Amino acid sequence: MNILQINSSARAEGSHSTQLAAVLVERLLAATPDAKLSIRDLGRHPHPILDETALQALFTPADQRNADQQARVALDDALIAEIQATDVIVLGAPMYNFGISAQLKNWIDAISRAQVTFRYTANGPEGMLTGKKVYVVLTRGGLYRNTPNDTQMPYLKTFFGFLGMTDVEFVYAEGLAMGPEGEKAAIASAHQQMNDLLPA
Repeated sequence: MNILQINSSARAEGSHSTQLAAVLVERLLAATPDAKLSIRDLGRHPHPILDETALQALFTPADQRNADQQARVALDDALIAEIQATDVIVLGAPMYNFGISAQLKNWIDAISRAQVTFRYTANGPEGMLTGKKVYVVLTRGGLYRNTPNDTQMPYLKTFFGFLGMTDVEFVYAEGLAMGPEGEKAAIASAHQQMNDLLPA
């Protein structure tokens, strides 16, 4: 089994989402000792944005791309190959201004490619990254779960489902900015949710 941990916090150190994602990965590795782990840290190694230059490269036929265009597409190709080879994804996703981080959005744009990770059919869109398990650790300073202000969970569930990854579990750590007791309670709650998902 191949496990991919994706850290999407802008923080290099002290990120709750990264720390909790690592705890979840430890539980997976304990249950499957022969699993192989890869870590993609989007904060330490940010992926370039999807700008006009990138779009021009992607929409230029492969045999007509210049060297710069080939290099730009190759960056996305590497992320696509990585997730294609993955069986389990563990994503740490902090909430920034009611949404996901820019670093995570760049990763999403990079792996979303027609005819490679999804395709349109007569019956509608079809995801091509099937048979994978996804765990998403959501960290927030306030309390947003099951409220209209939780835009992260629906967005990520829709995104993963669109690419064929429909087996998605969410772990919440909320109230992290609501004082020491709130932070402690949020971490404890996240650990309990992991216990429920992955019993020791």
